[in-house]
Amino acid sequence: MIKGSCLCGAIHFTAPTFLEAPTACHCTNCRKHHGHYEAGAGVKTADLTITGAENMRWYHSSEKVRRGFCSICGSSLFFDAVFQDWTSISMGAIDGPTGVKLKQHIFVADKGDYYEINDGLPQNEQ
Repeated sequence: MIKGSCLCGAIHFTAPTFLEAPTACHCTNCRKHHGHYEAGAGVKTADLTITGAENMRWYHSSEKVRRGFCSICGSSLFFDAVFQDWTSISMGAIDGPTGVKLKQHIFVADKGDYYEINDGLPQNEQ
């Protein structure tokens, strides 16, 4: 069972399992939303339970994507592909060990110039 929360504890979430290993996204939108690159793994949206949803805010960063965060502490929690049946959970919001490892880096053409990616994982330009 995946369990997690925002920094202040106003929002908690659970889901039974990840659909696949997490991906690190280095696109400009993810970097701006998280303050660095984003690492997230998808769960079936129907299986995601959110407690404290009244404290959730959603920012539509495009027609196809909205990003969920806590309105109290600002924690970045979710990346929701609106027209898909999955929602990505921010790995940093998970409580305790995750039991998974990153599988790849995406949008590395947009990565910040202040860090290097040298973990040997696959890197996709877009």
